[in-house]
Amino acid sequence: MSLHYTLSVIKGPKVTIPIPKRKFSEAEESTSSPDKSPVLWTDMARWFGEDIRSIIDNIKGVPFQDVEEIRLRVGQPLMVRTSDQDLFLNRDGEVTSPEKAYFAIPEDLACALERMTHSSLYAAEEDLKQGFITLPGGNRVGVTGEAVVVQGKIQTLKHVSGLNVRIAREIKGQGLKILPLLIGTDGRFCHTLLISPPRAGKTTLLRDLIRLLSNGVPKIGLNGQTVGVVDERGELAGMWQGVPTYNLGYRTDVLDGCPKASGMNMIVRSMAPQVVAMDELGHTDDVTAIMDALRTGVRILSTAHASSLEEALNRPTLARLMEQRVFERLVVLSRKHGPGTIEGVYDLKTGRVL
Repeated sequence: MSLHYTLSVIKGPKVTIPIPKRKFSEAEESTSSPDKSPVLWTDMARWFGEDIRSIIDNIKGVPFQDVEEIRLRVGQPLMVRTSDQDLFLNRDGEVTSPEKAYFAIPEDLACALERMTHSSLYAAEEDLKQGFITLPGGNRVGVTGEAVVVQGKIQTLKHVSGLNVRIAREIKGQGLKILPLLIGTDGRFCHTLLISPPRAGKTTLLRDLIRLLSNGVPKIGLNGQTVGVVDERGELAGMWQGVPTYNLGYRTDVLDGCPKASGMNMIVRSMAPQVVAMDELGHTDDVTAIMDALRTGVRILSTAHASSLEEALNRPTLARLMEQRVFERLVVLSRKHGPGTIEGVYDLKTGRVL
């Protein structure tokens, strides 16, 4: 079955969602506030061994709020990544050229991985199969190394050669810029898919939309919704010992660390949500679970990796959902003007670009 969407522009230029720079009053913070990340350089340093920790503790001239990633590669310079540049650090925590930076050794990565898994690689084995682990606060750590394959399936990773600590952010009020476009003429939230390439802000936007839907937004006539979050990778809520790091709203229930397919069924049966939210659709089982959930009348809010509508339609899992006309709204994000750049909000029922 082939699927075609004809999209016509009906208003507005492309919009960029900036990270707010000014301070906000308490009254404003309920709907729009700058990043209040629960982690700082000192908090992040504790996940590394003594050498890397010392460097991070002494970082100069690199504000933590500007950093998106910390990368360690065996035999390569220690690097922190901001939205627009890669910065290499020497032993004194100073930004320098790659040649003069601190070069990571295998022990740096082994020590970090031991701390990040609380000395239990076995307990983290399921995550390592997918190439990542999640730290408290929803910070994801990508892991590369030698794959241990049994009967054609990855069992774990050994001889770890690279770690990529991706810093999770919370930007309250970000979703207000597009939420009115996600409400249908009947006043109900539309089934919505957010797509973007990596590091373009879709998880951050998803987190804020969940909070807004849960709390309600009276000024646009939106009442609070009961939201069920299936947080398979622990990034959306940043749960730590049952307590969420991020504020996902008054009416939100979180199922943490559960595969999306089974989690959707569980949370619909147990918590009767009006909206079910999840991050990174991708598996065939996810499609089946979504179709089952739709029969209960819930609304779907999710993300997926894709740079455009055309790219999304080339992914079999997403194409199947598009063919079934599941989603009513598609939000495309990019990094063109920094994370959170809105390339378009599409009405998939009418083919219009909102």
